[in-house]
Amino acid sequence: MEFDNKSPIYIQIMNDIKVDIINGTLKPGDKLPSIREMAVKFKVNPNTLQRVYQELERENITYTQRGTGSFIREDSNMITNLREDMASEVIENFIESIKKFGFDNKEILKVVEDKLISKKGE
Repeated sequence: MEFDNKSPIYIQIMNDIKVDIINGTLKPGDKLPSIREMAVKFKVNPNTLQRVYQELERENITYTQRGTGSFIREDSNMITNLREDMASEVIENFIESIKKFGFDNKEILKVVEDKLISKKGE
């Protein structure tokens, strides 16, 4: 995974895990790899992954069983909410960025509609 300088690494890793949950790569009830395994995978300090796991638990996405590890919550509402929250964040960032180019709301809708129509044939 290539990290960018725009947001903290732990948030980028959290988002990567969230995407895996949303797209079904990680399923409810699945055990997450150990912190050490994930630190090796992402080539980061284990403390970074410790923070990732703590934040995922704080957000009620995962839970920890002492001595066993961290698991994805078995809650379909959580996955639906996670999907909607992440989509909303992407859209808000897009709107904020494109407005910097001087686009108004109608122009933004037109650009998105045109792109969706052109992608429909793919």
